[in-house]
Amino acid sequence: MSGSVSRFLGDSPLRVLLKLAVLSFLVGFAMHAFGWMPIDVWYALRDAALDIWRMGFDALGNFFSYFVIGAMVVVPIFILIRLLSFRR
Repeated sequence: MSGSVSRFLGDSPLRVLLKLAVLSFLVGFAMHAFGWMPIDVWYALRDAALDIWRMGFDALGNFFSYFVIGAMVVVPIFILIRLLSFRR
């Protein structure tokens, strides 16, 4: 039983508990120093996910303009690289 628990945790249970305690203290200290609470971190992650979600749909609406802008950079570089490698 103990071997399967150690294999699951990646180390002995006591060492994992000690590592988690030290990490919890450091994270708690840093959060206190910045004036953060766990709920603030949750709200920040939620807001970031919502912003990425909204940006994704905006990006789909602007797909063609992104394509043209990117092609204006990529195609000349591609042609230049091909011309330089063709000369060799």
